[in-house]
Amino acid sequence: MKLKQLEGLLGNLDQFSDPKVELEQYPTGPHIASRLLYMAESMFGDVSGKVVADFGCGCGTLGIASSLLGAEYVIGFDIDSHSLEIASINAAELELDIDLILCDIKSLGLKGKFVDTVVMNPPFGTRRKGVDMEFLSVALKVASRAVYSLHKTTTREHVRRAALRDYNAKSAEVLCELRFDVPQLYKFHKKKEVDIAVDLWRFVP
Repeated sequence: MKLKQLEGLLGNLDQFSDPKVELEQYPTGPHIASRLLYMAESMFGDVSGKVVADFGCGCGTLGIASSLLGAEYVIGFDIDSHSLEIASINAAELELDIDLILCDIKSLGLKGKFVDTVVMNPPFGTRRKGVDMEFLSVALKVASRAVYSLHKTTTREHVRRAALRDYNAKSAEVLCELRFDVPQLYKFHKKKEVDIAVDLWRFVP
């Protein structure tokens, strides 16, 4: 599947109708999502034929992209049941078979490497400091091949240091810097949309 085709399919997915600010629910746009998964597959072969987990999957964009690129099995995890309902509808409309699990990533309690690859757009930690790193810590415990994650560019050195020193990652590489489009979703948003610089990371557990 070509990048443009993948982006087009992701652009048709339903997104949050009533996002929850406390969960930092922002849709992962088709531009960023398609590039994250396309790079993971075309550069590293981390998707096709692999078991992929989408942490904090929301409406399922990254998990669906993984499935469209040939993942053998995709599991989406999220703490919000309404998001999982939307993700289920999105997957069904594309005739994709994705398992969705309602849970808090921090209390997964999983032992060992149970997936090949984790893909995620975690909360950036603007509402609750450190939640982005909690996601990364768990992801590096359960993935055997790679973790792909989006983090604010301003946190780059902190993320690198934590991954290598605290979470025992073998490597932590910024693949590219992207612009994350944050639309005017919440009452406190003053502008129609804001672009935030984010890094697309690849971590090797």
